[in-house]
Amino acid sequence: MAEAIVNTTMSDHWIAMSAGTQPTGIVHPLVIKVLDEIGIAHHGRSKSVEEFHSESFDLVVTVCDDAEENCPIWLGKGKRIHLGFPDPAKALGTENEKLIIFRSIRDDMLKKITDLLANPNS
Repeated sequence: MAEAIVNTTMSDHWIAMSAGTQPTGIVHPLVIKVLDEIGIAHHGRSKSVEEFHSESFDLVVTVCDDAEENCPIWLGKGKRIHLGFPDPAKALGTENEKLIIFRSIRDDMLKKITDLLANPNS
């Protein structure tokens, strides 16, 4: 979700690449749905952090609470900042109840990540 948000809303200054500690191989359908609701078409795929260990980044932003525990040290190049968000894929309930959680996390990511990237040295 974060990759699509950054690449759509801040592509004039940033290029985001997203990866997880335990990728499922697919982007959750509710992520695609809640991004579509705000006019963001998701074109990414589920990737592992292993794909990026040889890459150099200006900034590495971890976004899942789980990533802070599983990736306490970024072994690649780039300043690391953690912004924790709950994993929406762990949401329980009906589809409508899950959508509420996915939307809440989407909106929180949209604000916090874009604020961070607008002033990355703050």
